[in-house]
Amino acid sequence: MNHAIISQIQSQPGVCGGKPCIAGTRVRVQDIYVWHELQSVSADQIVSRFPQITLASVYSALAFYWEHRDEVQHQMQEESAFVETLKKRSPSPLAQKMVSQEAPQDPLSS
Repeated sequence: MNHAIISQIQSQPGVCGGKPCIAGTRVRVQDIYVWHELQSVSADQIVSRFPQITLASVYSALAFYWEHRDEVQHQMQEESAFVETLKKRSPSPLAQKMVSQEAPQDPLSS
């Protein structure tokens, strides 16, 4: 992989869980991938939302993603599984309230 790309992407313990990020930021490679490839946000739009990054760093993140696709996808799947586990352990108070409001309120039924 090109040295310029590698120098723009860092993985550090304690920063975004050690996931690859644009150097000096907390903008993860996986976020750039999702915004650009899955949500059709242009590189220019990403830079306008995050002025601390450059077009070069956005394209470096995308190049890094495609070079390390399996690894990044695995990290994303682990993150999703972790979130689902937390959701099952701690249901949303709002969801619980909505379910209780959908229950019949008739005191004579039963």
